[in-house]
Amino acid sequence: MRSILNVSSANKTFLSSGRKIQALCNVNLDITAGERVALIGASGSGKSTLIRSILGLEVLDKDGGLIKINHREIQADGHLSKNVRQIRNEVGVIFQQFNLVNQLDVMTNVLIGICPNKNIFQIISRRFSLEDKAKALDALEKVGLVDFAYQRSSTLSGGQQQRVAIARALIKGAKILLADEPVASLDPESSRKVMDTMVTLSEKLDLTYITSLHQIPIAKKYCDRTIALNQGQVVFDGPTKELSALMLAKLYGSNLGDLEMDEDFSCDRGDGYTEPKLTFVE
Repeated sequence: MRSILNVSSANKTFLSSGRKIQALCNVNLDITAGERVALIGASGSGKSTLIRSILGLEVLDKDGGLIKINHREIQADGHLSKNVRQIRNEVGVIFQQFNLVNQLDVMTNVLIGICPNKNIFQIISRRFSLEDKAKALDALEKVGLVDFAYQRSSTLSGGQQQRVAIARALIKGAKILLADEPVASLDPESSRKVMDTMVTLSEKLDLTYITSLHQIPIAKKYCDRTIALNQGQVVFDGPTKELSALMLAKLYGSNLGDLEMDEDFSCDRGDGYTEPKLTFVE
């Protein structure tokens, strides 16, 4: 399989009150085209820092390693590529907050996705070509919202707004969908629709889908591979079906409140002792 995202020896250190905090510590990842990957870990484990680093929104330490998207170097050893904006077009980003302009209609919010390729006059005057508008309608059709194209974004439900955000990510022709807690603020039914949409699109369009999550049932249902971070280090990278309650308890520790589960898991350590079942209700 073809590698589409490579993170090699990534380190990121922040200074807080004169103290160094290691947000990422020697992170190594290789993700192939078409994979569906869940990124899990307690709050402060480094998930958001990793996502922002992949996008070049955080710069790694000077000896902080290398990140490539589709074999193109987006940053290395504390320096961003000169082509960072162009390389970012390979990635569609979806955040927990939908980042829509409520006063604008759905169509215009989707068209904002191609604004980096427009000059400031075109953006201010909302001068988009017929081709641009056709692409926006096509993206909205893919997420099931073409009938809402000229409706104000503020009138949509949370799940619908998140699907508009997905359409905005699609319009620029991204090959990777990178989602940072995309369903954290949604009700279970809206979460299901959003995840169904993203997985269906990844299959139809041959997209690679990487999402950070706290909801373990969602990771188990939609993602074949899970990468777990703890204090900036990768502590698990493998098939999602191999996740166990014992591993999750070690991973989250005193932060078990961050974990959302709707299943019982028992953990057999292999020495005759079985850990009590852990039950978390979403």
